[in-house]
Amino acid sequence: MATHHYAFEGYDKEHMARVVGRDLSISTRQSVEVCHFIRGRNLQWAKQYLQDVIAMKKPIPFKRYNKDVGHKKGDFAAARYPQNCSTAILALLNSVEANAQEKGLNTANLVIKHSCAHMASRPFHTGRFRGRKMKRSHVEVVVVEMAKEQKKEKAKKVKSVKP
Repeated sequence: MATHHYAFEGYDKEHMARVVGRDLSISTRQSVEVCHFIRGRNLQWAKQYLQDVIAMKKPIPFKRYNKDVGHKKGDFAAARYPQNCSTAILALLNSVEANAQEKGLNTANLVIKHSCAHMASRPFHTGRFRGRKMKRSHVEVVVVEMAKEQKKEKAKKVKSVKP
């Protein structure tokens, strides 16, 4: 198997865990929006939110690829329910949690430090749809264990920056 070069630099083996999903059969545009939404969030919160997206209870806001995207109830300008993409990324989040637990990290304090999606190769369909290309994406997720003191300091910085 070929080695994967992560887009994330500064990986600390003792305090971080990572996972990569290669050639996932999901839309790159939707995966970019989902990765952008869960970046910087608590892992448990992100998993619960993606389960709500799959159940069509909560939408994912689309900030970049929002042409002809309708508004949803709540505080969302443009949003969708990317169920297939959320299912694949939820599986990656479960995998990175298992990797962190194997390293001995506290899974209750995990924060998603890095999540990004890249376009993968797009092979042609066969048979009746042979002129069309498949949707494929690579998705990377890196989590870090945050102590409660670090969370409080981060919250103080955010409050002091905002007027």
